[in-house]
Amino acid sequence: MNKTIRSNFALVLAAASLALPSLGAAQGTDSSYLQERAACDGVLQDRSACLREAGAARYEGRRGGLTSAPPTSYEHNALARCALQPPADRAACEARMRGTGTTSIEGSVLGGGLIRETVTPIPVPVQ
Repeated sequence: MNKTIRSNFALVLAAASLALPSLGAAQGTDSSYLQERAACDGVLQDRSACLREAGAARYEGRRGGLTSAPPTSYEHNALARCALQPPADRAACEARMRGTGTTSIEGSVLGGGLIRETVTPIPVPVQ
């Protein structure tokens, strides 16, 4: 009898240890969802579209499908866009994407995109 109680107790503990991490993830997803819903009131986006996106993110978070790409993936994507530029402009495009030199970034994704400007001084030829 004592052995049966111990094994049942061990089984309950094992099940709880498996269930608790997913419960914590669900609570984290719910708090993120509430924050995103609250943010829908202060953006220049259609409120119903914002709420749909927040709900979709909550669903994906619960499924475990909400992930971020590694930073190298973003850089690779940006440099792939530069490959489409004419050869004379490609080096300047890559410098803007990497932020080398004197680069400034303005704008926002919500506003339509980021504007990157890199200033490259070109010396005046001596005559």
